Amino acid sequence: MLWLALHLPLLSLEAFCATLTPEQALHPALLLTAHRVSHVNAAAAERGIRPGMQRATALALAGDLLIAESDAARDAAALQAVAHAALACTPAVTLHDGQTVLLEVQASLRLFGGLPALWQRLLASVAPLGHRVHSAAAPTAQGAAWLARWQPSSDIAATATPGPHAASLRALQDRLDSAPLWLLGAGREQGEALQGMGLHTLSDLRRLPRAGLARRFGADLIGELDRALGLQPDPRVWLTLPAVFESRLELYARAENSDQVLAAAAVLLARLVAWAQARQVRVAIFTLAMQHEDHRHTAVPASELRIELAEPALDAGHLQLLLRERLARVELSAPTLELRLHCRDTVAAAAPNGELFPTRSSEAEGLTRLLERLRARLGDAQVQRLVAVADHRPECSSRSVPAHGALGRHTPGPPRPSASALPLHRPAWLLPEPLPLAARGALPLLQGRLLQLLSGPERIESGWWDSQPVARDYFIAQTDDGSLVWVYRARVPGATGDADWHLQGRFA
Repeated sequence: MLWLALHLPLLSLEAFCATLTPEQALHPALLLTAHRVSHVNAAAAERGIRPGMQRATALALAGDLLIAESDAARDAAALQAVAHAALACTPAVTLHDGQTVLLEVQASLRLFGGLPALWQRLLASVAPLGHRVHSAAAPTAQGAAWLARWQPSSDIAATATPGPHAASLRALQDRLDSAPLWLLGAGREQGEALQGMGLHTLSDLRRLPRAGLARRFGADLIGELDRALGLQPDPRVWLTLPAVFESRLELYARAENSDQVLAAAAVLLARLVAWAQARQVRVAIFTLAMQHEDHRHTAVPASELRIELAEPALDAGHLQLLLRERLARVELSAPTLELRLHCRDTVAAAAPNGELFPTRSSEAEGLTRLLERLRARLGDAQVQRLVAVADHRPECSSRSVPAHGALGRHTPGPPRPSASALPLHRPAWLLPEPLPLAARGALPLLQGRLLQLLSGPERIESGWWDSQPVARDYFIAQTDDGSLVWVYRARVPGATGDADWHLQGRFA
């Protein structure tokens, strides 16, 4: 077996900083546990603030300090997102000690083309979540977790493989012999007693009689060490992905404009993409709910933004762009205190297929994304598309409907004519109402100049069933500047008292 361990040493601090705006993230910040400093960011460390300090001492060193309590639920949500990203590489993923994600990847190596390729794929999935990661690989889960916690790689993004890598149980034992005792859970609880006996490393502990250690410190100490070295089985419970994505983010400070909301929503969107990648689906619809601050002891109802994609996607940048367009049209009813992102509607993702040259599908994707941006910016009702109607009259042969769905997707309604039956010799640009034209010598005039008839007539007689009958002869005509127009003449000149010639449309 081969286990990968992803240890997140700054998980609590990073989960808290994700709730800050970009301006707030520049301030010194810390987390408190039992009224003492437990985590500090770089700006706070520069002011001399260290873990273990009292809250009052830290405030004396930095007056603009951002302070929050450690939150186990917030940390668990951030760690779960990392686990979801890992599930895109292997189904055998489990959590360890609240800061580490473990992956059993032996069965996945062939699929991804070896450990370096799988490692790079894992990095690409985890990177958008914005966590510092320490990694290691070992033949046991506990051993990999210890190596990642004790000997982290210096630059995870630059490594082709995980940091410390023990290829065999013997190599793992040699590496762990010099490891400190605080790696063991029981060793941290009874550290003073172990140090009083002159024990500092795992090799010191392994040289002592096992029966005596078990009587004095309990069997858990020996059992944890044996599981790390592969001497005892280490059963794990695999994580399972929820069928519906739901994630919550409580903001440190109230968000009073859409930019602040969008900055926090980007964290939830990164988690959504990690979940969708693990489920091998694309996002079709997602909903962002904003919980607002009460106004003068009056509850303000939550606001919801429903984003429906024309084509399901798995690009966090694209999802964020659509959300930005929608937020730009929204006026917040009150400052926002909490965000919730919900996604139930997904579509199975197609297998990736790289394209060397642009194809019709790639061009259609660009048009679809333009359609999505227009709908997000202007509203669904303001973006329309034309669908064919079974009527020969040009002004009745199409109707506009909201542009839902991807370009080219079937739209409910009357069946469309086949491609071979479409009148390709007709213009796509029709005037709202036919424009009467003057005539000279039986030829139509446009802006005082004669039109040259190139083709026609095409006779259309229809509409007898709805009291709007037409009987026309259509022609394609050319203006003196070379552009083409579509004109018609009444079949019975002067029968209606209107002009005989009319301009119906223009060719692009």
